[in-house]
Amino acid sequence: MILEMKVPSPGESITEVEIAEWLVQDGDYVEKDQAIAEVDSDKATLELPAEASGIITLKAEEGDAVAVGQVVCLIDTSAEAPASSTFEGGDEGGNTNAEKDLAKDHKATPNTDSAKAPNPATKTYASGTASPAAKKILAEKDMDASSVTGTGKDGRITKEDAVKAVPSMGTPTGGDRSSTNTKMSMLRRKVAERLVEAKNTTAMLTTFNEVNMSPIFALRNEYKETFKAKHGVGLGFMSFFSLAVVRALQMYPAVNSMIDAKEMKTFNFVDISIAVSGPKGLMVPVIRNAENLSFRGVESEVKRLALRARDGQITVDEMTGGTFTITNGGVFGSMLSTPIINPPQSGILGMHNIIERPIAVNGKVEIHPMMYVALSYDHRIIDGKESVGFLVAVKEALENPTELLMNNDIKKALEL
Repeated sequence: MILEMKVPSPGESITEVEIAEWLVQDGDYVEKDQAIAEVDSDKATLELPAEASGIITLKAEEGDAVAVGQVVCLIDTSAEAPASSTFEGGDEGGNTNAEKDLAKDHKATPNTDSAKAPNPATKTYASGTASPAAKKILAEKDMDASSVTGTGKDGRITKEDAVKAVPSMGTPTGGDRSSTNTKMSMLRRKVAERLVEAKNTTAMLTTFNEVNMSPIFALRNEYKETFKAKHGVGLGFMSFFSLAVVRALQMYPAVNSMIDAKEMKTFNFVDISIAVSGPKGLMVPVIRNAENLSFRGVESEVKRLALRARDGQITVDEMTGGTFTITNGGVFGSMLSTPIINPPQSGILGMHNIIERPIAVNGKVEIHPMMYVALSYDHRIIDGKESVGFLVAVKEALENPTELLMNNDIKKALEL
């Protein structure tokens, strides 16, 4: 029986995918549920499992764009699993007859190009030697004679050669100048389109502030071991930032809005998209109803989504939606950036690296771990008052987490 395998729908509104890579070859025997291909959609990369065991015949090439429901391979389910075999026709060294014939033909064919090649010119003691006048000029240019090709008799470097010689100014020569073209995945192309769309269709503006991370450092140092032992996840920065964002969005709901035709849609819930770097490019899994989550809930969800993104198991549904985005360039060492809005959202918060810097505290200079934060927003529906107020609210919550995020009850907030 011949089974036709069709492209399943990876998610709502997706009508086309791309064969990123075949994991098997034409004519291979495959087992049921074995991953036979990776397919790219504009939102995620998914594995295509075999629907039955048998001999596979491929009907699409890598890089082909195929419609959902299109036949991409056939599986002959009546074929039996082959016994393990070795290559036949080889000698003791493992060479097949075809390889030996090829070697024989190559040996029998004379290298006519080499036979016709002229002998190199004979060098003498004078080759590469600078004349006294040339030596003086080269010394003034701080050049070595070995970097100049002589045109005089027997290859001697003449005064004219030295005058024409140009110092390399440190420019490397003789290095590899090749390049490689790699086709962009459908996911990365879609991300690129959305980034350009955001730049071209929104009135994007960015405002900045800085956060003294000392209070969060103190809390983490005191409770992180107990927190991890109790809940099985670390007490990271993301839970503090997520809950600070939830609080600020409730104070400034315009930032938790988006343009819908001629209306502004404001959400009564907070779905936070977390930008993470996956093997196939940037992904933004969503933490649903973050306003209902505790520190433990946020950390558990961040860990779960990050692992699924890293392992390429993230689904389209897990990356769909989101009312606001947080991105952390600080993990890569970024000090400051202007993050691009994730459309159709209207705001994105950028975290950056933490650097000890001198700041004024009560009239004295002290060293504290500081982070720059950035809010990019769509100025069409978010005014300066809302954007600056939002970022200040985030800063206040992060610098006073015990009162503003934990209601002055640390152990209860951390569920210890």
